[in-house]
Amino acid sequence: MSSLPICRRALLSRNFTRTLSTASLSTPALPANQSPSSPPSTDDTRSPSSEPLTHFRVTLRRSGISLGEKVRGTIEALGFHKRNQIVYHRHSSDIAGKILKIKELVEVKNVPESAVRNKWEQRQERKAVRGYKVIGNKADNFMRI
Repeated sequence: MSSLPICRRALLSRNFTRTLSTASLSTPALPANQSPSSPPSTDDTRSPSSEPLTHFRVTLRRSGISLGEKVRGTIEALGFHKRNQIVYHRHSSDIAGKILKIKELVEVKNVPESAVRNKWEQRQERKAVRGYKVIGNKADNFMRI
């Protein structure tokens, strides 16, 4: 118990924040198969000729049930109705502020305009592909006689 105030002082000291800021600015470790001169081989890297990132893709990962009325209002203002729901918003300062208010509850990605999907398109992407093809039905065969 006596070490608790010392830990708080260590967290609030300037030296700790300096070490965090210098650690965040350092270059990440490279994989064994990648040289420092080669570009990173991740899927998130984009070439200069690709589309600009113009939208936020926001996914509600945690529920806001036990949180305050203001937080629940922010969740509704962003268009969420249930967990794991995905909504798209254009980059703007008011949307960014709302996202920052509930940053612990959401997952955010920057996407180009071509990746934006409405509710119906998202549902169609989730549906399984039919394993059969409908050729006709009994009513059609009955009427052909």
